[in-house]
Amino acid sequence: MNAQEKARYEVRATIIKAMGHPTRLFMVEELSKGERCVCELTDMVGADISTVSKHLSVLKNAGIVQDDKRGSQVFYSLLVPCVLNFFSCVESVLESRAKEQAQRTK
Repeated sequence: MNAQEKARYEVRATIIKAMGHPTRLFMVEELSKGERCVCELTDMVGADISTVSKHLSVLKNAGIVQDDKRGSQVFYSLLVPCVLNFFSCVESVLESRAKEQAQRTK
């Protein structure tokens, strides 16, 4: 693997790592339904605002979400809705694993 390929895989890994937390997965799914303010996400997640803001920062730095400050509130939305295809892929893996495990127990 050359340096250019390695850099590309590292960037991909950064994006995947950003999605690698249950709270961030939840937030991405909620944002797929429409933009949300930080206060709404804080209530939905059930965590303090600093924790939710940190999760949103990780998603923003990975290029998954974008923010829009309006007065004292910050609203977030998905920057690239195609990230939801990742959820479909994960569900396919889970279904495949369940079928495989069911066949082993027969």
